[in-house]
Amino acid sequence: MGQPNPVAVLDKAVTILRAVADEPATLAELVSRTGLPRATAHRLAVALEGHRLVRRTPEGAWAPGPGLAELGRAGADLADLAERHLVTLRDASGESAQFYVRDGAMRVCIAAAERTSGLRDTVPVGARLPMTAGSAAHALLAFTPAEEVTRLLPAASFTARTLLDVRRRGWAHSVAEREPGVASLSAPVRDGAGGVLGAVSISGPVERLGRRPSPEIVGAVLEAAAAISRAAR
Repeated sequence: MGQPNPVAVLDKAVTILRAVADEPATLAELVSRTGLPRATAHRLAVALEGHRLVRRTPEGAWAPGPGLAELGRAGADLADLAERHLVTLRDASGESAQFYVRDGAMRVCIAAAERTSGLRDTVPVGARLPMTAGSAAHALLAFTPAEEVTRLLPAASFTARTLLDVRRRGWAHSVAEREPGVASLSAPVRDGAGGVLGAVSISGPVERLGRRPSPEIVGAVLEAAAAISRAAR
């Protein structure tokens, strides 16, 4: 018998977390809300409890655990840290700047610095965009395990070769992938172990950013990514 697919297990664990997000759930309610087999729901809930991501109420139901709040604070700290460097990047590039983190098949903007005037591409904090289009998606996926990339590529506006190019040069560029007339340039932000924390990005009209970004613009994005990476360690 083969080994369990770790991505499938993770998906089921996230389903458990979402099932208890708004209201505690007994085991029977977990099964009803998630559609998981009883044994699977119980096994994953116990494992999540061990990591303090869920907890037991006095009545024995599962509810969100303290570990989730700790992770949320870490995300808030990263957003605050990124925002300071996005302002510098916006001023250096003249374009709106964003910081994205991956959430499964989506990417979430957790920090942004918008142009104060003129034509701009506005991505509000909290916006959820697909991982199938845009340079920030390239930057996040280029360093992701192959099996996860394979699941997303059939619906993507880019190819595996695109991601190989990003890995080689360290930055990503897209034109009119996410929205007509909009170009973007992104670079991954790494932690001390080399893992990807997120992607720093600038976006704006193709007429300004161009179909081939200038070395100065590329350098500004790479420097912002490096600065956030250093500060996050």
